[in-house]
Amino acid sequence: MKIIGLTGGIGSGKTTIAKMFNELGVPVYNSDLEAKILMKENEKVKKKIIALIGNEAYSGNELNNKFIAVKVFNNEELLKKLNRIVHPAVKADFKEWAKKHEAPYVIQEAAILFENGSYKDFDDMILVTAPKKHRISRIMKRDGTSKKAILERMQHQWPDKKKKELAGFIIKNDTLQETFLQVEEIHRQLIKKYT
Repeated sequence: MKIIGLTGGIGSGKTTIAKMFNELGVPVYNSDLEAKILMKENEKVKKKIIALIGNEAYSGNELNNKFIAVKVFNNEELLKKLNRIVHPAVKADFKEWAKKHEAPYVIQEAAILFENGSYKDFDDMILVTAPKKHRISRIMKRDGTSKKAILERMQHQWPDKKKKELAGFIIKNDTLQETFLQVEEIHRQLIKKYT
């Protein structure tokens, strides 16, 4: 079985694309969602996060996302340390998850596969791109975040131009209908390549 990475900048529509692949019968692992579950339920991960950020990282048994975001997004060193706790846990969880599936390929959806170098662990990479103004408006609607905060988050990610050089496939996420046609074509190519 082959492992395919699905990535793209914040607001590019990775999750929508992942759902399209899933509709075609491809098992998809959502790294952001699974990371949140691990941060909430994995006792080892939880203890390390509390040691790093403090007890306020959790409100009862729930992850205090706003507190964590405020702490790490303006502190690059703290963000790196948090990632060093969460990313290995997600990587291990993904490996266990992938073993349970029988398919020509599975997809791991994650935001910073190029930035953290883990793209090298995949058999192929799919990059999702979208116009910056669309990305900003999507995030503002989804998260209720200010444009300034979104632009700050975007600065932590590589520009699409740099990612395109390393991607095997590129999906231009503009309209849903056109995007789905691209997904179907990439799926066909991957099946042909890996079966």
